[in-house]
Amino acid sequence: MIDNALDSLYHTEDGYVLIEMKLFSVMQLFNSFDPAPFREKELDNEAEAYIADTVKDFPPHTRFRIVIYLPNGMIDTRDAREVPEAVISHFRYRALMQMRKFRERYVEGQFKLIVGLSSLTLATVVSLTLAHYFPENTAAQLIASALEITGWVAMWEPISIFLYQLWPLVKQRKIYEKIGRMEIFLRPYPKSAPQVPEFPSQVILPKV
Repeated sequence: MIDNALDSLYHTEDGYVLIEMKLFSVMQLFNSFDPAPFREKELDNEAEAYIADTVKDFPPHTRFRIVIYLPNGMIDTRDAREVPEAVISHFRYRALMQMRKFRERYVEGQFKLIVGLSSLTLATVVSLTLAHYFPENTAAQLIASALEITGWVAMWEPISIFLYQLWPLVKQRKIYEKIGRMEIFLRPYPKSAPQVPEFPSQVILPKV
């Protein structure tokens, strides 16, 4: 079941939540500074965030469709027909980039873990040695304590990577992969819906 508060904001169709956008031009959906061919263009940042954030707001099992409303005269143009493929390609590329980031961060975490463990081991050995041979020397005890603390501090970065930094990348990749499998429909402006602000100042179409 979809959360009632979210359900009240989105249209549904055949069990799918609709991610709806109303455009006045096909090019509003894309980054105007991207020189790539149309099918390979990047989406506008706000368009990408709007789609991804909508998916993120719902439970993982929720099914979505993307519905893009265009003026009647644009529906059958070549650019319009290429929009679904361009959107899907964009999010599949984003998923690949997230996987690359994950791998790079994972390798970095492995390296820092080796460095951290080595530092902790060395610091512990030296600390125990000082404590053993100079048990009554205050300066030696302070150095031993400082070394021990330094060794554990060296472990913070690898621990942070493996416990906190990798999993958001995995979660975001799954969102992009899910969007990359969605159906995308082009439809003419809905006759009964109120006027919707021009994208990228995008809001979802209110239910009527």
